[in-house]
Amino acid sequence: MSENARDASGNDGLVPPPEWVGPSADPNDEQFGDVVEPATLDDLDEYGAVIVGEPYDGAVIGRRGAAEGPTAIRESLAETKTHHVDLGPISVAGDPADEDGENVPHERIHGPIGPEVGLADLGDVALPEADERSPSGDGGDGGDVPVDDRDREPSVEAVQERVRAVTSDLYGRGVVPVFLGGDNSLTYPNAAPLLDQGSLGVLSFDAHLDCREVREGTGPTSGTPYRQLHDDGLDALAVLGARNFETSTAYHDYLHEQGGRVFTPTDVAEAPIDAMDDAIASLGDVDAIYVSVDLDVLDAAAAPGVSAPTPGGLTTRELYRLLEHVATHGRVAGFEVVECAPPLDRDGQTVDAAARAVAHFLASLAAPKGRHSRRGALDA
Repeated sequence: MSENARDASGNDGLVPPPEWVGPSADPNDEQFGDVVEPATLDDLDEYGAVIVGEPYDGAVIGRRGAAEGPTAIRESLAETKTHHVDLGPISVAGDPADEDGENVPHERIHGPIGPEVGLADLGDVALPEADERSPSGDGGDGGDVPVDDRDREPSVEAVQERVRAVTSDLYGRGVVPVFLGGDNSLTYPNAAPLLDQGSLGVLSFDAHLDCREVREGTGPTSGTPYRQLHDDGLDALAVLGARNFETSTAYHDYLHEQGGRVFTPTDVAEAPIDAMDDAIASLGDVDAIYVSVDLDVLDAAAAPGVSAPTPGGLTTRELYRLLEHVATHGRVAGFEVVECAPPLDRDGQTVDAAARAVAHFLASLAAPKGRHSRRGALDA
């Protein structure tokens, strides 16, 4: 953990989490608000999954509002019941260690929530202070040049550096981080630390490819995370839900040159599990898999509260089925939901879709199917 990250909040670069409360008055209504516990980096070994908020949208290309995503998603998740019809109540319990501190492979379980509850919240990443930047570009006071909101904010590079300082401390601890965005530029610092530990493949649920070039004078944006990851050595990328007429030919060709695969909403609708299995297979024998959900992967009717809503996307049912399927895979090392913008939402529709996506993922974060234990894809 860098000193800059520690100095930001006094808590390893994190703002303490809010109190989780299940609002139902019925004692039989167990909700996520009843079972998510506050945690610090020092006690992550007690948990199987941990929530981290990232309230930043300064890099978004389209409409802003995703900075309010973490708070809204937490509130919606807190009042969501823990019971899954097929799997029972959710429990993502931590794995034990032997007397030498070595990991002991142990299956995650779906069972009653009790004293060993394995869901935690670390709080939000503390963002850096705004850069000293002049809107006029001359180092002065800018004269009569209007000051855009972004000129009062830290640079995207500074935010990515701060987030990466925090996320680097999360992997290899036997816990699966669940990141609540924030915009899609955060995918880069969320996933990049895994490249330091082995080979990495990403499954991106997104209407767009997000492989734009990082241009001089503009820097990273919400459209560049996978170009940045490829530049750092990303081994494989598969995009599920990418729309026709929502990407440029140059970026589609770039992704294929990198060996990436694209699965359209039509591909998913025709055979959801086959498409998911093909996407996982296309990643090859990577050490870890990172799963990213940009809420604009959903049809605009299901998710109006995103930066760039478009028609023709996945249904919520399709998304949840795919997340449950991939979450059982033993190589999954991290998960995120990004681009949920509550100010742009309609009756909380997108926020609720985001919260349920987290719930469905956690519901299947269970026994491994593969060569890695559920202890963590890259743990020793």
